[in-house]
Amino acid sequence: MAAIKDDTTRAFVAEAIQCHESGLYRSAIVMSWLAAVSVLHNEVMANYLAAFNAEAKRVDGKWKAAATTDDLGRMKEVDFLDRIVAIGIIGKNVKAQLASGLTLRNGCGHPNSLKVGANVVAAHIEMLLMNVFDKFST
Repeated sequence: MAAIKDDTTRAFVAEAIQCHESGLYRSAIVMSWLAAVSVLHNEVMANYLAAFNAEAKRVDGKWKAAATTDDLGRMKEVDFLDRIVAIGIIGKNVKAQLASGLTLRNGCGHPNSLKVGANVVAAHIEMLLMNVFDKFST
């Protein structure tokens, strides 16, 4: 976790770990997803903002150019994933895994009867570690 430079992202990861260790599996899914999105938002801001805004505007003429990470949060996460694939930040296979993670996050983040266990959480976090944190956080 020391390799994660951004304080906000590090706090999300720490909370996700605490949730997992406490058996709060749905919360661990939600917090780890927030951490991954934070990393991806930071990557866009640092290295791809102009390309991202151009692609977002191309797809949606009403898009108001993002200038901050909070501005990026105005976009639905599924659309955000589509934009970052289009500009080459991630590939289609990584996007497919992240979209699956987003679906799991949505299932865990809203009232319903979904149950998840330690192994599902571990697999989710491992996928985020390998495809987001290790690639963009160091």
